[in-house]
Amino acid sequence: MTVSFLQMTNRAKIAEPKVPVARKGGKSKNARPETIAQEAKLVVVTGMSGSGKGSVLKAFEDLGYYCVDNLPVDLIPKFSKLCITSSEISKAALVVDIREGRALKRLPGIFRQIRKTVPTTLLFLHSSEDALLRRFSETRRPHPLRGDLSLRETIAAERRALSGIREMADLVIDTSRFTVHDLRNYIFDRFSAKPDEHTLMISCTSFGYRYGVPTDTDLVFDVRFLPNPNYIPKLKPLTGKQTAVAEYIQSFPQTKEFIGRITDLLSFLIPHYVREGKSYLTIAFGCTGGHHRSVMMAQSIAKILAGRKFRTRIFHRDISK
Repeated sequence: MTVSFLQMTNRAKIAEPKVPVARKGGKSKNARPETIAQEAKLVVVTGMSGSGKGSVLKAFEDLGYYCVDNLPVDLIPKFSKLCITSSEISKAALVVDIREGRALKRLPGIFRQIRKTVPTTLLFLHSSEDALLRRFSETRRPHPLRGDLSLRETIAAERRALSGIREMADLVIDTSRFTVHDLRNYIFDRFSAKPDEHTLMISCTSFGYRYGVPTDTDLVFDVRFLPNPNYIPKLKPLTGKQTAVAEYIQSFPQTKEFIGRITDLLSFLIPHYVREGKSYLTIAFGCTGGHHRSVMMAQSIAKILAGRKFRTRIFHRDISK
């Protein structure tokens, strides 16, 4: 369960630590993020306010980690000693963030120091500005840095303040499109079993070029070269989610070949994205209005990837416009 630091010290005896074998100078240059995560005895969770640190800590708690929220930075070294001396603690996770104020500037130095004796992973969470604005609006909770600045300016200030800590993180997770359940599953996949390419969350998005190209995509494919159902009277009022439209578009050889080539490309790319520590991949398909061809393509590719046991989501941005 999540407990206070004082509760923990009352139950555990502090002794001089037995120094485990650790990577000299922190993480190996060639170490993969998922390997580092699996070896960690202590996970330090930090990042942007509103990015999901509380949900991540709950996930670690469910995984059997000893969890502490908002631990003062100067107590982290003492906590790390407990992680390797207490018989009650096999692995631990703690959250430290901007709530620490000026003391947070000492975190990088403290982290480097404890890493010399305790296998430790630094996990950094962030989200897009739009996602953070939406979350603060929905929860109506004040930002920890509340002051005279607007919320947008406050988020920018926090991002600047945390930039140095983000640079030294072992694992950076963009939670912009994660639901609470997506985030929990991702932590489970990374820290409870040997991860593979199936831990990557893949979002297949459709859009209409007349409304602009989405800014938060990794791969964009223009499918306006495919036959357009918009010129077929009986198909025009339908969308690419409906069987009649999908069958019409897929009846052309160029459609089948394109789907095959995209599938082959993704089969090549996805393992490389995973090795780079990418947690979320957004693939966007665009047609003129975002109703027919792009929708069909997003549906088709998502179905193929799901059939190969990849975790997928579908988002049709302009289907109702």
